[in-house]
Amino acid sequence: MSDTYLVTTYADKDHVKALGARWDPMRRQWRVPAGLDLTPFARWLPQGLSPALSVGVAAVGPAPGTALTDPQAAGTGGLAVPEARGISLSRLLGGVAMAVSDAFREGVWTLVELVDVRVRNHVYLEVSERDPGGNTVAKAHAVIWSSVAQRILPAFQQATGVELAAGLKLLVRARPVFKAQYGFSLEVDEIDPNYTLGDLEASKREIRERLRREGLFELNRELPPPWDFNHVLVVAPEGGAGLGDFQAEAGRLERHGVCRFIYVYSRFQGEGAAGEIRLELLAALEQIRANHPWLPDAVVLIRGGGAVNDMAWLNDYALARTLCELPVPVFTGIGHERDNTVLDEVAHQRFDTPSKVIAGIEQVIRERTQQARELFDSIAAQARRGVEQARLQTTQWQAQVHAGALGQIALARTGAAQALSDVRLHAGVAVRHAADSAQSRLAEVQQLARAQLQSAQRETPALIGEIRAEARQMLRTARLQVSRDLESVRSQARADLRQQQDLISRDLADIASLARHSVTQARQGSESLMREIAGQGPGKTLGRGFALVRADSGQPITSASTAATEVTLQFHDGQRAATLLKP
Repeated sequence: MSDTYLVTTYADKDHVKALGARWDPMRRQWRVPAGLDLTPFARWLPQGLSPALSVGVAAVGPAPGTALTDPQAAGTGGLAVPEARGISLSRLLGGVAMAVSDAFREGVWTLVELVDVRVRNHVYLEVSERDPGGNTVAKAHAVIWSSVAQRILPAFQQATGVELAAGLKLLVRARPVFKAQYGFSLEVDEIDPNYTLGDLEASKREIRERLRREGLFELNRELPPPWDFNHVLVVAPEGGAGLGDFQAEAGRLERHGVCRFIYVYSRFQGEGAAGEIRLELLAALEQIRANHPWLPDAVVLIRGGGAVNDMAWLNDYALARTLCELPVPVFTGIGHERDNTVLDEVAHQRFDTPSKVIAGIEQVIRERTQQARELFDSIAAQARRGVEQARLQTTQWQAQVHAGALGQIALARTGAAQALSDVRLHAGVAVRHAADSAQSRLAEVQQLARAQLQSAQRETPALIGEIRAEARQMLRTARLQVSRDLESVRSQARADLRQQQDLISRDLADIASLARHSVTQARQGSESLMREIAGQGPGKTLGRGFALVRADSGQPITSASTAATEVTLQFHDGQRAATLLKP
């Protein structure tokens, strides 16, 4: 004999428990222990199973090769059909639940990929399988009951550093369960941490080996380290705690004008995060190239700490290759100490946290500042020694110059006295020679001036005569030219006058012709209108269906306010008498 499993709802649990039923945590179903009377449990027994037939029956389900609608199955534990119209849905689904329960009494190790994770005391999962092209080939709902989650999740997280999240691949032990009210699901009772660690490491290994094959893996690390920092490009998630720690120190450097930091923001986890980081980084570098003559001294990638699977989004080939090919060193401070991403491995320098990145930058700046101070002190000491040596040399040179100057002054005084005597002697002789020469030159000048004056007096009348003759000739030429120009102007004016007269004559002829044509058309129109008016007499008007109202006197009546009551109606073919009613 074996236990009998009941089909219950959550609201029935207190009733069946009071009657002696026991809870099976593996199948998550209430059962009646073998040997206990089933009569009180009749309302919860599976369809087709009565208390009288319960001996030796453990569960209800279709026997292999037996149809669900086979009436013969009623007495053998199958799903009997009491009526020809079919079975109820609960009975059908209850049989399916029993069949699934019998087929999977224990969990099966299964490879799944998490699509969604929701924690509501219990942990509810949506899992799937995708082919190499990324297409979903299987999907199911799964659950980790709170008691199981408290046992397996801390151990899994401690072993892997990974928290359950979408995109994670797991090897789980799961038992298929089908319930009539809730449908199909998987109950997870174990997770293998070694598979998850292996999958994450395999992804990194594939990227690492591909970059090495392409000769890119060491490219950024082979760049010379920045000698100093003046401009730094920072890529980080906006509003992150790690960014705040970084900016607390970076802001102090900026306020003192030591280094400038350029910030761009991007997601660092979730689907598409790596692509977004790559696009934001390249766009920022392109903008810097377009607007400045320099590139940043380094590119910094930072974020706060997180689970290993949060970091897994950064293990992306395209992003890693971009960092390898950057022309400036890359520093990473992604905020995790237990494991590296591929970005940490290809970066020029890897730091554990954003705070350590800015500390490293500040350390280099401090070293360069200390070197500059030491160099300044060395230069200042050398300058002081040079000044002292120059002062001593200057004193020596000054004494030498003073002694030499005194000797030169004495020699100069002796030479000056002798030179003064010679000058006086030579000056007397030169004055006498100059006086004689001046008298001779004055006589020559006077004689030359008289000769030139006489020559000018002789040549002046002849020049005046030539000027007068040339002026008269130019005046005659101008008069002839003016006469010819005046005749040309008169001839052109007469030709223009004749042309205008011809144009006026033609225009007057056209106007006269148009006027005669207009008068002819007006005359013809007037005659046509007169004929039309003459043709509109009373007879024709009456012929078109109108009538003429006349008073006894024969005068036409044209107003409704007339006092006449006896009137005559004249038609086109005769007259009729009529009486007008008072209004």
